Parts: sequence; structure tokens; C-alpha cells
Amino acid sequence: MKFKPPTRLLQKSPYICPSCARHIRLSGAVIQKRNITQAFIQKTLEAKLDWARQSTEIRAGRKESMLSMLEKRGYVHQVVGSRDDLERLMTEKRIGIYCGVDPTAPSLHVGHLLPLMVLYWSYIRGFHTCSLLGGATAQIGDPIGRTTTREFQHSSVRKVNMMKTHLQLKGMWQHVEDRARDYGYHWEWAWKRELTNNNAWLHKLPVLELLKLAGRGTRLGTMLGRDTVRNRIKSKEGMSFAEFTYPLLQAWDWWHMYSTKDIQVQVGGADQFGNILAGIDTINWIRHNHYDPVLLQNENAMKEKEAFLKRPMGFTVPLLTTSSGEKFGKSAGNAVWLDAEMTSPFDLYQFFLRLADADVHRYLKLFTFEPLDELEKLMQEHNKDAAKRVAQHKLAKEVLRIVHGQQIAQKTEGEHRSLFKTPSIDVPQMPASANGERPPDMNRSLNETAPIVNADSPPFHSLTLPKSLVYNQPISRILYYAGMVASRSEGHRIIVNKGAYLGARPARTGKMGDNVDWTTATNSEGKDTETYIIGGDTLFVRIGKWRVKIIKIISDEQFVEQGLTAPGWEELRKAQEGKSLNDQEVTDPGAKPVSAEPASLGQLL
Repeated sequence: MKFKPPTRLLQKSPYICPSCARHIRLSGAVIQKRNITQAFIQKTLEAKLDWARQSTEIRAGRKESMLSMLEKRGYVHQVVGSRDDLERLMTEKRIGIYCGVDPTAPSLHVGHLLPLMVLYWSYIRGFHTCSLLGGATAQIGDPIGRTTTREFQHSSVRKVNMMKTHLQLKGMWQHVEDRARDYGYHWEWAWKRELTNNNAWLHKLPVLELLKLAGRGTRLGTMLGRDTVRNRIKSKEGMSFAEFTYPLLQAWDWWHMYSTKDIQVQVGGADQFGNILAGIDTINWIRHNHYDPVLLQNENAMKEKEAFLKRPMGFTVPLLTTSSGEKFGKSAGNAVWLDAEMTSPFDLYQFFLRLADADVHRYLKLFTFEPLDELEKLMQEHNKDAAKRVAQHKLAKEVLRIVHGQQIAQKTEGEHRSLFKTPSIDVPQMPASANGERPPDMNRSLNETAPIVNADSPPFHSLTLPKSLVYNQPISRILYYAGMVASRSEGHRIIVNKGAYLGARPARTGKMGDNVDWTTATNSEGKDTETYIIGGDTLFVRIGKWRVKIIKIISDEQFVEQGLTAPGWEELRKAQEGKSLNDQEVTDPGAKPVSAEPASLGQLL
């Protein structure tokens, strides 16, 4: 009888025993191999030794632990479980830590910065960090903090939100790395960060698998006892089953990353305590009762330390509130957005500049990488003349450095000080390379006169175009109509050099890597463009790394009514008018003859 390879073992097991491997090879199946070099092994061992030395220093009291540092800066609101156990875990093991964001709006807001700052600090202190984008769970929506069911969003709206949030997170990670270097945190080989999307696994998750593993370990009484569920059930609208199962899906996200990426710690807002606790309970049940022997963890057969280092843990950060105690956020309707198109850098700077003196020291500890002793000196200087708002200016600029980058932060500070006639402080010049060349990570496409586009100066993403400038148009022309290139010929050259990309449908593969899903554009005659239009009204286009346009497509009539314009639009209208006159000459014998035949639409465009 012909041997059939154990598919489940091949997919889920991190190793294959020699006997199974021999049978699989005999059956003709392909085994994927990954070569591990001696250099990789040496770097891995060196990283383990460095972490062991650091742990020894912390236990001896000669170095501050990670959890203690987070507590001193005010990041830790409530530990889900034992505080001492969490400190021991973060000291003895280079754990994985994550926080999740559901893209239910086109931008993150200031409240999202708190758990993200925990990730940023964890990354520069050597931990494996993961920012999770909830592309799948956003379709349901977390019921916490809501009195009504979240409104259903069209697929094109969800994907625009997902794209914009992804680009925001990606840009902020780049800014954080740049800012951390200013404080002496330089990238090391063991540092690891990732931006992932739960579309990658939830879209492929069989419902029976979810119920068999996570569902069996979830107690209905515990879920019904949560305040969010009780309040919603008693309300007039009630609670949908989809919202009721949201904690189960969030727990599965954590289980997936726990079992595949060794992510053991979750960070969330103070309102996420119940979801984190439910996730810990679910993971513990699955790992102790899993049907796959590779994933099953029998703690009774493990040593105490080995079993301890496998435990999932979590903690929450405090919620940002107004002076009246009201929560900042989307549900409260008073979110301060991080997207420059929704809250301008000037307004974001102004928001922190208006902060009360009683709160500015706490915010400086939360939203900057400045050492605590330096913040004490800054506050002493601030208290000498509070009217100058030295601390608020420092806070506002540091937040803009993380959110929008050094270049925009410096420009915004200059604009504000010029407007209000305040003296400038701490305004470093943009660093220049040793040979005077352009800064790294920039993109001018093929146009040497185009402005530099990088993580610090990305263009606005949103754009509206009429159907006539998108449907059945070659991509090279769409790049021109969107204002991304100076001419149609430049767009053609960029496509020939494979520098332009179209946003592929994320649902096609379920995956969303560090650059989202993109397909290299080709110089077709416009026949394939329509296949990349999402929901009939949205198209994603990118040149290089940071120049991205999210094109909203409306009818030509709406475009005219809104008083909008775009490169090539007037030429198109003239061509259409010329065609209309030509048709009138043919159909109306009394019409005046046209002196010259109008150019064709192809010639004009």
C-alpha cells in the first residue's frame, strides 16, 4: 500500500522525525528545507547569552527590569494575574508581546498610542513585538464600550480603513526606530518586530475547529457574567451572537500567535481586561487539551521553570480621558486622530500644547523616550515660567516625531512658534549623510525634480477621481490623473521599470504582509484595471515604498457638482464636448458645421 504523508504533521509540526521523513521521501512528497548557517547558530547563542547576563543583572538589582520601567512611566494599569509572575517571565525570557487594533475607522487616534508605546519600548529593549491589525475582527466589532450594534461597513470602506491603518502603523514603526537611535538604542540582531493581520488565519479557520478547541474551553456562565454582555442584553437593542463571540475570536488570534510565533503577553486598554483574561483562559485550555501531540503541553511532565515559561500573561494600560473623565476614542466621538488628513499636524501639536500643567509631566512619561531624570529637569525649567509652556512644546513635538516623523514635527513647531511669537527650543537640524547624498528610504521615482517622499514626508493618501479617468484607462494614465507623476510618459517609464503597484484584493489570499497585498502594475490597455477596483469605487495605487494613493471613484456628474478637478480632466471634458458636437452634426441637419474634425479621445489623452 502506498504511504500517504501525514498532512497535518507537515503543516503544523515544527519538526519531522527521521522515520516519517524517510517514508515521506519514498512517497515522492516534497519536503521544504531551510538551511541554517553556522553564523545564524552563533548569533542565536550569543543572543541567548546576552539575555541570560541581563537577567542575572536584573535579579541582582544592578539593572532595572522591564516591568518596573513600564510601571515608573505609568504604562501599567492592571496586571491580568500575578504581577511578580509577569516580571519574572519578562526577565527570564525574551518573550513575544503584542497589542491589536481593529481598523473600524480610517485612522488611529491618540488613545491607541498608549499600548503602542509599550510595544515600542519592548522592541528597543530586545523583545519580539507584534502589532496586530484586526482586518477580520473589524467586520464584527468589539462590543466593549458600545450601547448599540456597530453599523455594517461596506467591503470597500473596510479595506480603505485597513489600508490606511496599516500605512500608519508602518510609518510609526519607522519613526520610532529613527527616534530611538537618538537615545542610544541601536538595532541589534535579536530585535524583532512585525505587523500582521488576522485576515491571514481567521479567513481560513473552519468553524468546527474554532468550536472544538476554543469553544469547548469557554464557559458560558463566565461570558454572560461580563458587564458588557449583561448591559447589552438588558438594553432595548440587545446583543448579537456575532458580538457575543468577539472575545472568542480575539482569544483565537492570541492562540494562533502563541502557537506559531511564541507570543505570550498581550497588552490592551483598560477596557480590554476581560478580553485578555478570556484569552489567557482559552490558551491554557487549548494547550492542555489539544488533540495534536505536538501542540499539547503536559505541565505535569515538565520542570517547574519550563512550565512557567510557557504561560500566557497580559496587562492593561490606562485609558486617556478628558478633564471630566470622559474617554477619548471613536465611540465617544471626540477622538484626536493621528491621520494628517483628519487631524492636521498643526492641530495635533495644538492639542498637546493646550494640555494642563497638572497633566503634562504624566503625558511626557507616556509619550516620549526621554529618560525620567531628563524629564525632571525639563519640568523644573517649565515651572520657572509656566506661561512659556516649555513642557507642552516638548511633548507636542515628541508626539509628532513618532506619529509624523522628524521633518513634519520640526516644520509644525516652526509654524506654531512663528504664529504665536514664542522662542524655539530643541530644534535640531535634519541629519545629513556623510557624502551629502539624499536621506535614506526616499523615493523620487524617475523624476529628479520631484520632492523627496519617505516615511517622514508621505503625501496625503486620499484622492477622488471621476469614473472616466479610471475605468478602462491604462495604469500609466491613472498615475498621471492621480497627480503621482508629472506626465503620462513618466508613468509609462515607472511601470516599465516595475516601480508601480496596484492594491490586490486582501481577501484573495487572506494574507497581509508588511507591504499589504500589492501586484506589480503592467502597461495594459486598461482592460485589467477594473479587476483591481474594490467594491466598484476604490482603487489602491503605489509608487515606490511610501507614495500611496487611495482613489475614491465617483461619477463624472458628482465630480463636476463637487467642483473637483484633476490632471487631464479638462482635456477629457473638451474631448467629450467635441464628440457631442460631432454627433449633433450627423443627427441634426440644421446644425452648424464643425470647421475641423475634433481630435480623438486617445489623441487628447
